[in-house]
Amino acid sequence: MRLKSNLENCFRWICPDCRSHLETISSFRRRCAVEKLYFDHIKGVWQFLTPERKAYFNQFTREYEIVRRSEGRGSSTAEFYRALPFRDLSERFRDSWRIRAISFRVLLKTVVPNIEEQRGPFLRILDLGAGNCWLSKRLAEKGHGVAAVDLITNTEDGLGAHVHYQQVFTPVQADFDHLPFGDDQFDLAIFNSAFHYSTNYEKTLQEACRVLGSSGRVVIMDSPLYHHSPSGQQMLQEREACFRQKYGFPSNALPSENFLTYRRLDELTITGLKWQLHRPFYGWRWALKPWKARLLGHREPAQFGVIV
Repeated sequence: MRLKSNLENCFRWICPDCRSHLETISSFRRRCAVEKLYFDHIKGVWQFLTPERKAYFNQFTREYEIVRRSEGRGSSTAEFYRALPFRDLSERFRDSWRIRAISFRVLLKTVVPNIEEQRGPFLRILDLGAGNCWLSKRLAEKGHGVAAVDLITNTEDGLGAHVHYQQVFTPVQADFDHLPFGDDQFDLAIFNSAFHYSTNYEKTLQEACRVLGSSGRVVIMDSPLYHHSPSGQQMLQEREACFRQKYGFPSNALPSENFLTYRRLDELTITGLKWQLHRPFYGWRWALKPWKARLLGHREPAQFGVIV
């Protein structure tokens, strides 16, 4: 309990609505005197969605959980979570977790050591779109202070899965564009297969940059990337049609951008960021996908990588 408290004290909290400093009411409650809002620590998760933002995301989170549970995400055993991303003990999503594992190795090899050289061995890291917190767990076991941020808090596929890990990190329910953290305090912000859920890439990046220090880094990891925008739009149409048939809704409650293109990535340099794209080798079957798609007349398949 002391370790957990010390980690949370290393973050400077603010109101996600007005950005004013929060009063400490207790170890489990903060208060914004300006907005008259209380933010509570419930079942190990800090709740930093305001009532208005919670209502805004309500349909999205409800439908997201329906889809994920139907797909069989999560497990009742701690061993499942602790093995991620290197092994999917359920074997339901082995290919997806293989991509996550390779991307994670690239992150550890090419990104984290460079920042450690500049800032020291203890980094403050934001895991944005943390899901079941596998990345937070892996970075915390390296000795870093990690805040795991997501909208979903259930124990199968959301922040509540923190109970399965022995490593100490801080789960926080919040949205990308209203982070409950003061300026200039993180060294690394990682969008963990989640950047494409943003409804405004520029706004989301500006918020990430606000909480980063001057030499901080932003990483977009495992979001779908296309050469041509129509390919991404077709992917989206196919997915919505599939969801409509299977669940009765298209799962498009949020006007998310849903994918990246190389042109869109170039446009995002107006935020003042310079990008470096790492293309991990995911195996020959994955590498041959574009060629196979061309031969069969299919749409361009998504690429994945680590964008720093």
